[in-house]
Amino acid sequence: MSAATASYGSWKSPITSALLTSAGIGFSELQFSNGELYWLESRPDEAGRVAIVRSSSDGKITDAIPPALNARTRVHEYGGGAYCVHGHTIFFSNFKDQRLYRQEPNEQPQAITEQPAVAGSLRYADGRVTPDGNWIICVRERHEAGREAINEIVSVPVNGTNGARVIVEGYDFYSFPRISPDGRYLAWTCWRHPQMPWDGTELWIGELASDGSVAKPRHIAGSSNESVFQPEWSPDGTLYFISDRTGWWNLYAERAKKIVSVFEIHAEIGVPQWLFGYSRYTFLSNSRMACLYDKNGLEHLAIIDLRSNKKEILPVPYTVFGSIASDAQDTLFVAAASPMKAAEVAALEISGSKLGVLRRSLNVEIDPGYFSQPEPIEFPTSGGLKAYALFYAPKNKDFVAPPAERPPLLVISHGGPTSATTSALRLAVQYWTTRGIAVVDVNYGGSSGYGRAYRERLRGQWGIVDVEDCINAARYLEKRGDVDGKRMAIRGGSAGGYTTLCALIFHNVFAAGASYYGVADLETLARDTHKFESRYEDGLVGPYPASAELYRRRSPVHYADRLSCPVILLQGLEDKVVPPSQAEIMIKALRAKRLPFAYVVFPSEGHGFREAANIRRSIEAELYFYSRIFGFTLSDQVEPIEIENLHGK
Repeated sequence: MSAATASYGSWKSPITSALLTSAGIGFSELQFSNGELYWLESRPDEAGRVAIVRSSSDGKITDAIPPALNARTRVHEYGGGAYCVHGHTIFFSNFKDQRLYRQEPNEQPQAITEQPAVAGSLRYADGRVTPDGNWIICVRERHEAGREAINEIVSVPVNGTNGARVIVEGYDFYSFPRISPDGRYLAWTCWRHPQMPWDGTELWIGELASDGSVAKPRHIAGSSNESVFQPEWSPDGTLYFISDRTGWWNLYAERAKKIVSVFEIHAEIGVPQWLFGYSRYTFLSNSRMACLYDKNGLEHLAIIDLRSNKKEILPVPYTVFGSIASDAQDTLFVAAASPMKAAEVAALEISGSKLGVLRRSLNVEIDPGYFSQPEPIEFPTSGGLKAYALFYAPKNKDFVAPPAERPPLLVISHGGPTSATTSALRLAVQYWTTRGIAVVDVNYGGSSGYGRAYRERLRGQWGIVDVEDCINAARYLEKRGDVDGKRMAIRGGSAGGYTTLCALIFHNVFAAGASYYGVADLETLARDTHKFESRYEDGLVGPYPASAELYRRRSPVHYADRLSCPVILLQGLEDKVVPPSQAEIMIKALRAKRLPFAYVVFPSEGHGFREAANIRRSIEAELYFYSRIFGFTLSDQVEPIEIENLHGK
């Protein structure tokens, strides 16, 4: 059947908002124990619940905790590192009360930490169990009235008979408490304000006693300008870690109290430590390890022979990896994806090159004729520099556009801002391209994956470099003839929402924008956010309050009178990272200027939408908004939203 002719934006797509959430399962934190593989599975259709899933040695896959429990921690607010496994016993943080639980096979889970006077004020993350099975050692975050949260490393008896004991303290933040195979040593990373973990962290080890205490701490590596990431002990007791001391996150080990290079490459093995529980390498034996690295926006899997130092790049059908684990012999387990494969959990036998998929996030078959392949682009930007993005042209095998018509463009500014977009198949991108809307996903200066120097382009320049790179990506595509320069929009969430608002207010390039829980007032963010990011802006903008005037100049809310195009704002009312007050200040300014806008709120959501109904509603609202602003007819039946000041459009 020949393709029908229809205007861009009005194409009928098989990728519905319901498919986004049914295929929106996320996989993370793979762990292997006693012949069984475990992972975390985030499920939008269960109100954003995170389940612990077990794949037994016979291939049977089951949920490992009851459906009433949710394996999520709120340490650093972003969480991660919510569980660990020892033998067949699971220890995990439950989201509702933030207590640690012990889950024995075929039994009901038991809380092993106290119920504090204020619910959720004691939070636990990133735990590991001592080899003797007596203690779980983890990061704890204490919240007390009238002061900043306290972060520390604690030991907790696994039987819950006594309270947690503080064993490492004094720094503002801790992560990666890791126990040596013989149980004699504990390694950990830590850092102080105003560093973020990708700016500078320190790696320490101490002697671990049988009572769960730590003595004789010794500094191994790291400083205020060296970021150390994921320390791990090999089976023979050697301490490995990732460091960006060369400008790239590469792999090192401590041998005879000297730091030696294990894998040096102009590529990133580490990632920004937004969450706990990351894994970028794992040991297959005393003499082999597997390692992930990111080079030019694509990730690769390498096997390293630790005796000969030879590396072998494995040919696997993935370009993005979320987690890696092994059976300590010959099998690797990965959570991974590619431009044509949605996220899946897979097992790879190294010697036989046999790959088996254990779990897929997308169980619906979609004809590849609907998928737009990402085109990596390198484009000129301010200061004579280059920046990077992935461009997705409109693609739908059932439709073509009228001759000479060019598509609208949606520019995506990712959150973080110290993070990056990836080449993984994301139906949330294909949702737009299958409807005839082009997308460019920008890895602006400040993004990870391109080395420390690129990551530090944003130092003191937030709201400038990121915005200019997004604008220059759009102009590059307009100049190339790929998109309609009069119908370009920009969207982003959190820090990406800030970039979006700055682009709309301080520049006159885009015809519309969408801000998801975006920052509008940097001063409010500096005064009213959680501990983990409370000094983040020191590096992105400048020290506060000394640089208060600069914060005002960079804050979109103070220049709303410059805004000259429609905006949709989407906000969770339980957001503690970017409180609703930020969106409401922006709404007041938009209303005063009588610009078209929509404000869509979600009472039960925090920072980032997790519930399936809300995810569906948000993207449909955004699509409806663009259809009214850009004047195309929707093929979908979408519930309208109120757009104030639309003036009959």
